[in-house]
Amino acid sequence: MSNNELRIGLFYGSTTCYTEMAAEKVQTQLNQILGADCVSLFNLKDDNLSRTADFDILIFGISTWDFGEIQEDWESQWQDIRNLNLSGKVVAHFGLGDQLGYADWFQDALGMLHDEVVARQAIVIGYWPNQGYEFTQSKALTDDKSHFVGLSLDDENQYDQTDERIHQWCHQLIEELS
Repeated sequence: MSNNELRIGLFYGSTTCYTEMAAEKVQTQLNQILGADCVSLFNLKDDNLSRTADFDILIFGISTWDFGEIQEDWESQWQDIRNLNLSGKVVAHFGLGDQLGYADWFQDALGMLHDEVVARQAIVIGYWPNQGYEFTQSKALTDDKSHFVGLSLDDENQYDQTDERIHQWCHQLIEELS
């Protein structure tokens, strides 16, 4: 598949705009790497998850709220995930959370979303090493606990690392897609 044929749908929910800003950075980075305008953004506040049917490659952005809760825009469509046909679709995730303030629930929503996507038989890419974070536990860890199930961002405590992490993750995604 050439860069001109790639169509990526990036769906996110954002209450405080941090997930939205991360989504826009991912979109910009991927479009720069691919040299094409192939990433379409969808804010779940305005768009329905049924739009995922238009794409073979999906990126989902979610934040964890309070004590392991799902962000409100995702929560309003959570039951709809079970109706999505993700079989054979490539899906990557990124999540935002507060590793120090909510160390026992860091990135839990990311892990819950990943579990729903895997149950729909999607092909998941973009696992991210968990080094460089301080947290107690997370539902977003792989079985061997060496990686998060997607890019993990903490704009509350590690904002200065967000841009570089997005840069590295986007390059990783392109490599995994080729």
